[in-house]
Amino acid sequence: MSDDVVFGLHAVQSLFEHSPEKVLELMIQKGRTDKRISVLVDQAREHGVTVRFVERGRLDSKVEGTHQGVVARVSQAQVYREGDLEELLDNLKETPFLLILDGVTDPHNLGACLRTADAAGVHAMIVPKDKSASLNATARKVACGAADNVPLVQVTNLARTMDWLKNRGVWMIGTAGESSGNVYQSDLKGSMALVMGAEDKGMRRLTRDKCDSLIFIPMAGSVSSLNVSVATGVCLFEAVRQRSAS
Repeated sequence: MSDDVVFGLHAVQSLFEHSPEKVLELMIQKGRTDKRISVLVDQAREHGVTVRFVERGRLDSKVEGTHQGVVARVSQAQVYREGDLEELLDNLKETPFLLILDGVTDPHNLGACLRTADAAGVHAMIVPKDKSASLNATARKVACGAADNVPLVQVTNLARTMDWLKNRGVWMIGTAGESSGNVYQSDLKGSMALVMGAEDKGMRRLTRDKCDSLIFIPMAGSVSSLNVSVATGVCLFEAVRQRSAS
């Protein structure tokens, strides 16, 4: 599967709405003539994007997942490096609000976290270069355009980056089920980075040790944990609630 495609009706529509300049070509399955397809074709032609009608097998060969008869060939999404982080923070006009993912390897979860981060107003999402999902076509589809709105910063050494951020006054708030800090009773208003662990093992020990405080989401039912993208949404929007109130 190539990393330079976006597929699915909603993801491609969002791309035309927010970053049409990134679309290089639109491929539509032959025989698809419904209204949403017609709108996409019109948008493509308005922006001077070539539209091609191809057999379904051609689209199937380009993606892993449900393309809904729509595949856009796009320019590569920008991935930032740790050297770009200083400029990103220097250009902020408000208190830094960051998301750190430690070892999230499922591209669906990476895309979902990007989408939630965009909705919550997160300024950048930071991931380790190794042992992390890449910003591939699946992640971009799930992100629904957020991959072009929220800077994704890949760093070589996550613990070192956390230390650097702490020296800039960014508070590291990690998530751990056995912590004593209820997310709804914790202070999430200042300059902060929410640190989320991997889908199965949580944060690595060194990442955990770099956190200034740990919080947990109270669970009322029988399940012991939430999917990482769902937990990220709960924590980010509690921070949004607190920051808006202040």
